[in-house]
Amino acid sequence: SYLRHMLCRKAFLLLLFLLAAIHQLHAAYSTQEWYSRTIYQLMTDRYNDPKGGNCPDLGNYCGGTFQGIIDQLDYIQGMGFDAIWISPPITNTPGGYHGYWAQDFNTINSNFGTAQDLKNLVQACHQRGIWVMVDIVANHVGPIGESYGQITPYNVASDYHTECQVTQYNCFQQNTLDCRLAGLPDLNQTVSSVTSNLYQWIENLMSEYDFDGIRADTVMYIEQEFWTGFTNASKSYIVGEVYADISCNIAYQKEGVPGVLSYPMFFTLRDVFQSGASMNEIQSQVQAYTGFPDVNALGTFIDNHDNARFLYQNTNKGPQYLSAITYVLMSAGIPIIYYGTEQNFDGGNDPQNREILWNNFDTSTDTYTFIAQVVDFRKKAEVWKYPQVQRYSTTNFYAFTRGNSFVALTNQNGGVTITITYQPYSDGTKICNIFSNGGDCLVVQNGQFTVTLGQGLPKIYYPA
Repeated sequence: SYLRHMLCRKAFLLLLFLLAAIHQLHAAYSTQEWYSRTIYQLMTDRYNDPKGGNCPDLGNYCGGTFQGIIDQLDYIQGMGFDAIWISPPITNTPGGYHGYWAQDFNTINSNFGTAQDLKNLVQACHQRGIWVMVDIVANHVGPIGESYGQITPYNVASDYHTECQVTQYNCFQQNTLDCRLAGLPDLNQTVSSVTSNLYQWIENLMSEYDFDGIRADTVMYIEQEFWTGFTNASKSYIVGEVYADISCNIAYQKEGVPGVLSYPMFFTLRDVFQSGASMNEIQSQVQAYTGFPDVNALGTFIDNHDNARFLYQNTNKGPQYLSAITYVLMSAGIPIIYYGTEQNFDGGNDPQNREILWNNFDTSTDTYTFIAQVVDFRKKAEVWKYPQVQRYSTTNFYAFTRGNSFVALTNQNGGVTITITYQPYSDGTKICNIFSNGGDCLVVQNGQFTVTLGQGLPKIYYPA
């Protein structure tokens, strides 16, 4: 009886240990594990209000909730996404529907739901194999002027830099690091208690809610050393926002955060596909990107909540939009697709680019179907395992491979025909366009093949 009791006790303790280990394993994922993911970025307040209705004022709360996201996970999974990026979930000052105006770092924004609702969301996602990336802000708090007593836990003036306004949007300037962005009180990370609190906070947030990764806001407004410690405390992959030139982005990946949002390429893709600039700009930017320690850890995107949507004043550029989306999904980096892309949303500058989605859960749009097809192919071909190799670049045509996947893009509506001689296939290989149901196939002969693009639409060829 005693022996049986001791064996049961040992088995129970072992089970507890294993459960703890499993939880620790799943508390967050490494940078390398994130390579294979495709992220759907949503704004919690705008994705789904279970009560429905319209939103008369996009500059304030519209009604989206954690439960609303749970109710519409099928919609996200139908496009093949295996990660979501949600808004900062902590309590905000009034009007902080976006999550970037922190008031209480230790409680959950009741407009979105309860702490349990958030846990339920993460659990519902994990049951589907979807990872959850939480957005966080460590640079500033909500617009409270100098009424610091409103903020928890940073409730005294000494927790903040002295008041001044950011006027230089460049890395490593004292003005950038120490002053208020858009008038928002700037936390002083050189105060040891502020930094240790932020490190403890992110450690607690990640373990309490079982998040899988982090998107970090306003990274370039805090010193690199802070972010190195923050990354270590989080034990997580972080993709940081460095809204600046490429040298600044490279610097923060070298020292600070594992990944940064691919802003330099975002601007290049907008130039090429929106404004019709030469596609050789992509070639130049890809070359510049060799300066990054890890291009595969960058978050690639063509739309987000801080920039007018691609289709804003460009509703006639549908084919170019699909080409830009194809580049995002197939090139080096971790792709991020902004909610509403699949519904061809065309909102202008913030907050017009933060539309409500819940009246538009249409899974039959051409763009929804297109994204689903490319994401599915990306996963089947495991493109993240292969380097991006440029195969051809000219003013109106750009092609690259990832392994055996050949991507061909144009930024013009007319036809373009190009013979490819620098390519990875052996003679006799039959390659087919994934969008053609076998109706558009080529056979490699004499070390080459000829690609024709029409109506501005992209093609992805793969051995049949």
